[in-house]
Amino acid sequence: MLCKGIKDSIMIVRWLLSGVLIAAAIRTLMPIDNFQTYFGATSSVLGITLIVATILEICSEGSTPIASDVLTHANAPRNSFAFLITGVYTDYTEIMSLRETTRSWKVALFLLLVTIPQVILISWLINLSNI
Repeated sequence: MLCKGIKDSIMIVRWLLSGVLIAAAIRTLMPIDNFQTYFGATSSVLGITLIVATILEICSEGSTPIASDVLTHANAPRNSFAFLITGVYTDYTEIMSLRETTRSWKVALFLLLVTIPQVILISWLINLSNI
């Protein structure tokens, strides 16, 4: 059971390692002032976070170290939340599995129409609770 567990965890560890490497590269190459400017808790940065999360969705495990840096170094809990959740909602495999299950593109794309505004609303509420 231990050997099978280690063998099956390789995929998750690989994604987690890639997220740690990306977070380390961001920390190394970007000064903390620029990091706070580009990933800080402003509304325009929230929009950029949604776009980056859509493009960069590597896996929930891989996104966690990056979101952790956004939370701790940029002091932006709403952007961290938006990065994690938007990545899951806009994941190509999730959309395609929903399309295959429902046999409809409309339902699959409706997921984005429903969830993205919810992420923005909840992120906005998270920002209000931190004031």
